[in-house]
Amino acid sequence: MTLTNPQQIEIPPPSPDDVLYEKRENYAVITLNRPVVLNALNWSINRRLWWALEQAEADDEVRAVVLTGAGRAFSAGGDLQSTPPPDNDPTPGGMQINLKIWNMAKPVIAAVRGYAVGQGCELAGMCDVTIAADDAVLGEIQIRHGFGPPILITPFLVGLKQAKEVLLLGERINAQDALRLGLVNKVVPGDELMATAEDWARKMAALPQKAVRQNKLLVNRVYELAGFREALDYRADAGLAERLGTQAAEPDPHLKVLREQGWEAFRQSRDVMYRGE
Repeated sequence: MTLTNPQQIEIPPPSPDDVLYEKRENYAVITLNRPVVLNALNWSINRRLWWALEQAEADDEVRAVVLTGAGRAFSAGGDLQSTPPPDNDPTPGGMQINLKIWNMAKPVIAAVRGYAVGQGCELAGMCDVTIAADDAVLGEIQIRHGFGPPILITPFLVGLKQAKEVLLLGERINAQDALRLGLVNKVVPGDELMATAEDWARKMAALPQKAVRQNKLLVNRVYELAGFREALDYRADAGLAERLGTQAAEPDPHLKVLREQGWEAFRQSRDVMYRGE
């Protein structure tokens, strides 16, 4: 069966090039590279993104990382057309990928253009700083389909009222509103996005590295003391599950909806987000 995107363009099969890694000067650029599906996240991207992050982490000459997406999007979230991997090799999940960025001593800069929604929004949010092009569209849109965020990072990125605005409305958020809410650090014209992100990477790489890594660790520690790690994996909280009247958490929040609606109906409802654009 040939899979196509909403514009009826054939989706390429998984490839070693689904994530690109390039070392530049004293920083690395990691690019999600499935532009036909707006860099939707699947097992192939997860495996190769994990490898790229490990490469950057292990290379002493790399002092900062820029994470971006090829084409017109950062990432449209989880790939609802993804098929299982053809082997039994280990595949990191979204939580593992996000915590990899969190735990990495080196700073990671997200350079976001176009869509960064759902899991894509959370991935950008987990990076240490996020720079957005003026065409960026962010959002936690899962509530439209009846489930919560895969990774509960938004309350830590924005304030109480803003977190409820993002999570209870499930709206797409333009770049300037994302800046107002605290989802991004800076908004720049699209043609300046990578230059700005790389400039920040160079600046971080030029500073005393012990202090850079110490300060990332210190900020992270403050949030961990406030329950950051436990909140991220909220589905593992038995007390919360009891209050919600649910059973043990399902590993994938799409599963319940898929059982009730069917795969095709759910996929089409997500595809409306970017059909014809």
